[in-house]
Amino acid sequence: MKKLFNLFLLMGVFVFAGCEDSVKETVTYNINEPVFMPAAQFRSSVKVSPIAHKIDNYGKICFYNGYLYISESEKGIHIVDNQHPDKPKVIGFIELLGNADLAIRNNMLYADSYIDLVWFDISNPALPVLKGRLENIFTTALPSVDNEFGIDYRLSYENAEKKGVIVGWKKVERTEDVDKFSGWGSGWGQPWWRGGVMLDGNFAASEKGGSTTGINGSMSRFTIYNDNLYSVINNTMNIFSLSGAAPVKAAENIYVGWNVETIFSYKTNMFMGTPTGMIIYSVADPLKPEFQSSIQHVFGCDPVVVEDDIAYVTIHSGNNCGQNSNELIIIDVKDVKKPKQIVSYTMTNPKGLGIDNGILFVCDDGLKIFNAKDPQTIMANKLAHYKGMDGYDVIPFEKVLMMIAADGLYQYMYYDANNISFLSKLEFGK
Repeated sequence: MKKLFNLFLLMGVFVFAGCEDSVKETVTYNINEPVFMPAAQFRSSVKVSPIAHKIDNYGKICFYNGYLYISESEKGIHIVDNQHPDKPKVIGFIELLGNADLAIRNNMLYADSYIDLVWFDISNPALPVLKGRLENIFTTALPSVDNEFGIDYRLSYENAEKKGVIVGWKKVERTEDVDKFSGWGSGWGQPWWRGGVMLDGNFAASEKGGSTTGINGSMSRFTIYNDNLYSVINNTMNIFSLSGAAPVKAAENIYVGWNVETIFSYKTNMFMGTPTGMIIYSVADPLKPEFQSSIQHVFGCDPVVVEDDIAYVTIHSGNNCGQNSNELIIIDVKDVKKPKQIVSYTMTNPKGLGIDNGILFVCDDGLKIFNAKDPQTIMANKLAHYKGMDGYDVIPFEKVLMMIAADGLYQYMYYDANNISFLSKLEFGK
């Protein structure tokens, strides 16, 4: 919040100084310029290998028919044979530039590739087959930035279709003359405050209406409801129909809120996490989502999961949201038009979470597991706490908990809630 205050103060200085005579001064700053790849080269770079690749970084996860699919941010998707959770094995890799999210339905895997949506037939999980691509569908998608500096939007979007696809960033130092009082130079989107961005046993998939649908972790921006794929990127929701041989864009993009980060499907509603709170949209009419309500919390990044009309939300510090709160928030969503916060608990640094039949799993100081039958007594009903890893996200399914962490895939068995046991660890970086 202090950073936001400084930003508004700076903007205020610019506004009130507007009546002064123009005075130039020289400013030197760092900024990220886009790195382009020719579109044809980008779209021909997809490769599928039946050989295990080293997992260097964790990302989004999806479980389907005994296999776990792990996105390695902006690089591709690792395929893990998890039919026997005590002996998981990496069996393949889909090289897919710009991938962040994925979802699976009826043996078809759908994934983003920066600005495109691509899909694969995974009837043979060890050897997926690329089936198609919708080009330029995620128009605002950009690679992540690994430093604290802003990006040059002018170079990123001006005549972008002629330059290719942005696949990375190059940090450069610039020196230019700016109006001392307005703070604006010759370009736009240069220093961070001008760019509009603040950077600081055997398993089986679930059965739904005769279709098999993968189970995503709580950090996902993709979800499937009936015959439609919903994705949230930045401020918009995209809807794709999956009823035909290939996905098609089924509706106009819908503005849903500032920087939506996660989406979770429950009953006929979509629960979305944003830096400022949880947003609920009804998809009773699947192609015309309708806003129901929002509930605000302190400024922070958050995933959401829901069970038995109770939503569980985490917010954590140490991220681009620029705040210091670490909480588990529990919300009554029986009436989606009037959600009510039940209670909040201070946590260490919570991230992804999952809920299964009253057992709550939270990636916090490792992995914490609670009996959540009574939201008011969760902290007093901790079932287990596994430390020593940096947990990111979880999928609980058929009494096995799959947790993706910075150093590997951890799995635990919870057939007996009072005797939760460690099953296996698949180490990354090897």
